[in-house]
Amino acid sequence: MRKFSTKGFAGWSLSFLLCTSILFAPFTSAPAEAAESAKETKITLLGTSDIHGRFMPWDYALDGPNPTGSMTQLYTIVKKVRAENPNTILLDAGDMIQDNSAELFNDQPQSPMMVAMNEMKYDAWVMGNHEFNFGLDVLEKISSQFNGQPLVGNIFKENGDRYMPAYTIIEKDGIKVGVIGMNTPMITEFEKGTDHLDGIIVKDPVEETKKAIAELKGKVDVMVGLMHMGLDNENGNPGTGVTDIANANPELAAIFAGHMHTLIESQTVNGVLISEPNKYGSHISRIDLTFEKDGDNVVLKSKEAQALAVKAADGTYEVSDAGLEETLHPFHEFARADANIEVAELKGTNLVPADEIKGIPAVQIQETPLSDFFTEVMIHYSDADVVAHQIDNDKAKLDIGPIKKKDIAFNYQYTFGEVTVYEVTGRDLKDYMEWSVGYFNSTRPGDVTISFDPKRRASKYSTNDFFGGVTYEIDLTKPYGSRITNLKYSNGEAIKEQDALKLGMNAYRMEALIAKGGALEGRTFKQLWSSKDASAYGEIQGTIRNLSIAYLKDVMNGVYEPKIQHNWTITGVDLTAPARADVVELINDGVMSVPNTEDGKYTNIASINILDAVTQEEIDALSAKANVDAAQFSGVTTKGEFYQKLNAARKAAAGNGEDTTTPAPEKPVTPTKPKPTPEPAKPGKPATTPGSTKPDTVKDNKVKQAKVTAAYLNVRAGASSQAKIVTAVPKGTILEVISTEKYGWLKVKLDGRVVYVYGKYVSMLK
Repeated sequence: MRKFSTKGFAGWSLSFLLCTSILFAPFTSAPAEAAESAKETKITLLGTSDIHGRFMPWDYALDGPNPTGSMTQLYTIVKKVRAENPNTILLDAGDMIQDNSAELFNDQPQSPMMVAMNEMKYDAWVMGNHEFNFGLDVLEKISSQFNGQPLVGNIFKENGDRYMPAYTIIEKDGIKVGVIGMNTPMITEFEKGTDHLDGIIVKDPVEETKKAIAELKGKVDVMVGLMHMGLDNENGNPGTGVTDIANANPELAAIFAGHMHTLIESQTVNGVLISEPNKYGSHISRIDLTFEKDGDNVVLKSKEAQALAVKAADGTYEVSDAGLEETLHPFHEFARADANIEVAELKGTNLVPADEIKGIPAVQIQETPLSDFFTEVMIHYSDADVVAHQIDNDKAKLDIGPIKKKDIAFNYQYTFGEVTVYEVTGRDLKDYMEWSVGYFNSTRPGDVTISFDPKRRASKYSTNDFFGGVTYEIDLTKPYGSRITNLKYSNGEAIKEQDALKLGMNAYRMEALIAKGGALEGRTFKQLWSSKDASAYGEIQGTIRNLSIAYLKDVMNGVYEPKIQHNWTITGVDLTAPARADVVELINDGVMSVPNTEDGKYTNIASINILDAVTQEEIDALSAKANVDAAQFSGVTTKGEFYQKLNAARKAAAGNGEDTTTPAPEKPVTPTKPKPTPEPAKPGKPATTPGSTKPDTVKDNKVKQAKVTAAYLNVRAGASSQAKIVTAVPKGTILEVISTEKYGWLKVKLDGRVVYVYGKYVSMLK
């Protein structure tokens, strides 16, 4: 909801002012009112940041619509604000030209980001760290297309001149606003090992802001900061957050922050108003400065900040500006065509299994063929002993069939992730691994789900890194720092603390690990190689995305059939407790849910425990959701007992004593015995029903087979959804059918074992 100041009516719409002037005419003299309004002028500052290539409401990695934020939607908001207050200044705090396929246009005549910024009439744009990802030549080519003023006051040429101006002066209705732009000094760490900063020097933004303020004094009526830095210092490094800038430079009226992908509507530090608009065009920060003129004297009377969201409180999204969409359409089609280039064929199995439990992404709690694939790629090109990476997408998915460029980008979302090889010891590796598995909460007896540490889930650096080239277990019953067990090389040899290893990983991750507060704080490691080196694969082709594409095309010859490497597993969670099956069903059917943060942004922040005492409040709430009488659970003491009885009660109430996730029987044979599900019909043979005159067991001499049709199918020890899960098999697996059991279950033979699967998810073969 838009907030209005009580200190004046200058921010209200013209129509409302006209109405109020009529309403209050009997009580206020017209000359006095005119004189008062003439004294006040409001300047509205709009600030975007970290848009990262979202020029249209489209995700080019997925090649699908994404209405959560874009330049075209922000333009609709900008137009509304300008209509309300013509004295509006539009600014951007950096990281505009990288990600979401924006880099495809580096060698094209125009960048869609510059086309959009010019159409929207941005007044100034400060360079972010990702503006330097492609080297100075590319940056100069793209920034030269911008019609506004590019800024970056703390970066200098070797001759002592500023690389770009530190500030610009923008005048609105006689008010002169000085806008000072700075970039994070962490850029030197982010671009270490590249030639991207050759010829320039990065200086302290706190001190350079002081110098810019000194140069602006007497020339402007107010000064604001446009800083590609977050509120707090990054990795504990002084001078890398706008709090330090505000404390050292109280002359600033306000600061637009960025870089940390955080939403800060309004915060004041040392009298300086600070606002940050989150990321990816989801918000635009608005700062209103109200001035009082007294002759030539201009006084800042009030200031307030808020965030204008693309997504409204009712869940609807801001419309995309049709005119700007039309202008950007050629770029849109170019990016879509590139995303759909086929690079290989996936055979055998999907790379990511379906989530067993809603809200708990399988890709984060178990080894998957997808994580193994990226391990293969990294080891192949880097020749490292051990590699580390993450899957930064809880919804990762790659199914059997064509693999397109967009599939690789969707599943490895850090556009410029690369493989850099460092010389480390076995102790360094283990310390890094222990930090990584701090992503998970410790477990207690009775925990039946794996959960994530809420602070790690919410942090910008909240990665859950996977390790290849080694085998290990993660024991969540052990305390933080002691969870990695049975750590061995892939050949089975134990890793010793003093061993010298070649570790391949992303350089950005390493910088965070060795920084203040990092798991490897203060340690230094010799860099042996980087895939982005000019002598290796170069800045663009050396990314994990492009290495993956090259691996599929050149090494796998366009066909990839994965094999599980069995690198790691998580222990310390009771996956065999009888009540766990009920928990899974209750969650997946919407009766229960995994614990989330209050804002719903982060899921699965606590494990579900079946030994904890159940409260009457939980009994009442879940009984209501399940549409059963809570009174029948009196005397139940533990959550596990309650979950089992609740699940049974809701099934009974539905007239189905079996799994409610399967189709309900048409009619019960008796009030307590559901009608069995018919056996699937076979070609040339009518369907049979268990319990009918046709036998359940397959008795002819021909071996009957069934093919799994689900992405992954649970294989159980008994013919019931309550039976223990023995394993899971992927789509396409062929099972030898022994017999058809009651209620649609099949007794099958798998790897020499007699087990059971639910018949709905298989297809009988001839």
